[in-house]
Amino acid sequence: MCGRFSLDMDIDSLLDRYKAIKGIDTFNPKDEIFPTDLSPIIINRKNKELRMVKWGFMPSFTKKPIINARSETVDIKPTFQYPFYNRRCLIPATSFFEWEKVGEDKIKRKISLKGEDIFSIAGLYDIFTDDNGVRYHAFTILTTEANIEMKSIHHRMPVILPRDKEELWLDKNIKNPIILKELLKPFDHSLLIE
Repeated sequence: MCGRFSLDMDIDSLLDRYKAIKGIDTFNPKDEIFPTDLSPIIINRKNKELRMVKWGFMPSFTKKPIINARSETVDIKPTFQYPFYNRRCLIPATSFFEWEKVGEDKIKRKISLKGEDIFSIAGLYDIFTDDNGVRYHAFTILTTEANIEMKSIHHRMPVILPRDKEELWLDKNIKNPIILKELLKPFDHSLLIE
């Protein structure tokens, strides 16, 4: 599960990091991004574009936004199948949050990558229609089993893509589920937990 993340970067830094086209006018760096907030994502149409998109899929059968998708079943679940093959995205983040259960309490932990100012979470985006008939884009975060560092906090974690695999994830010509799902593994580098 990934229920919050942060993005402490301005637009220019994001454009430089991802070599993307500017598709948004403003974004104020945020210490904490909540479900249903707008946040920048990187999509690949003819070029990589930085877009502001709402967090949480809202298909007609649900009353709550679907903020996470399990990577193990993302290629077969009807809600995620089409976006998995056709609308993959990168979700820039500087950290994410999980709640560690300690006795009866839950302690909020901030997790970032050692040696990386910013990293990419694997995501999907799709088009939805609100109650007023207005179409909008929304994204969801892919999760996987926790790596050894995260297991003491939570059994799931977001799929963090190694930098050299970001282009592969965004490549719309790749439809082979074996190749794509090979990217959706627990991140094997050191995390920094505060």
